[in-house]
Amino acid sequence: MKHPTTPLTRAALAARSTRAALAGAALSRAVLTRAALAGAALAGITVAALGATPALADPSPAPSTPVTIAGTSFLTAVPVTPGRPVDVPAVTGDYLYWSFAAEAGQRPDLTAEVALPPATDRHGTQSWTVEVFDGLRRRQPCVAGDQSPRAAKEATSVALRCQLRQVRSWAEPSDGDPLPGTYYVRLSSSLLPDQDLGLPIKVHLTLAAPKGDTGDDQGILAAPLNPENSPGTVNGTIPPLAEEDDDGWLPEFSSRWIWTAGGGILAALTGIIGFALTRRRRPRAA
Repeated sequence: MKHPTTPLTRAALAARSTRAALAGAALSRAVLTRAALAGAALAGITVAALGATPALADPSPAPSTPVTIAGTSFLTAVPVTPGRPVDVPAVTGDYLYWSFAAEAGQRPDLTAEVALPPATDRHGTQSWTVEVFDGLRRRQPCVAGDQSPRAAKEATSVALRCQLRQVRSWAEPSDGDPLPGTYYVRLSSSLLPDQDLGLPIKVHLTLAAPKGDTGDDQGILAAPLNPENSPGTVNGTIPPLAEEDDDGWLPEFSSRWIWTAGGGILAALTGIIGFALTRRRRPRAA
């Protein structure tokens, strides 16, 4: 049996619904406020992290930090960059390898100085050589500098230098010109007494890559090497060539007839005379 709904009950239900709606709105505002504060804090942390990332993620040393190691082959060559010095302790008899990258238009210039052992420990003169190879292990010629100097027994150091030709942007396969890519440097003692092997030395090497002439050697030709031909128009008033008259299968009489006939007669006489001189004569009957 249903109970009748009084006006008081309906008012209480309406009040309860209103309080629930107000409570829900207040809860929604609180949640949104907390979400906004959390987003702002997260954005601040992200900005700070991004600002600190370059300083933390750059492990490369400063350009002024010298390189203190060298490779012992092409595969273990230590990379160097222009303007960054190289100070490597080594011993006589070692083969020291470094590598560097060269771009089109550059003229790599290598300068090396070898601090020799004391003169009292050496037994004669020493010769040192600096060589540069391209990525295909082709030896590149030096156009400037003393590539293979000789140090006297009393010398305290020896200076070497090798300046390459300008790196080109393209070249024919058979030219052997330097092209953009990786190059390898090898420093070694080419001539020294056997008693001087293993003595301590110190190598100081620097690399420079000045720009060369990039106007005429690089890029696209401004004009073709073979200019376009302009033959002009054909003149249609040229008369055709006259056809030769054909009088028969025998040519006209000329001096060739005389020379041909005379040659035939001389050939016949020569044959008859030769046969008469060389034929075997029959013996006469007794």
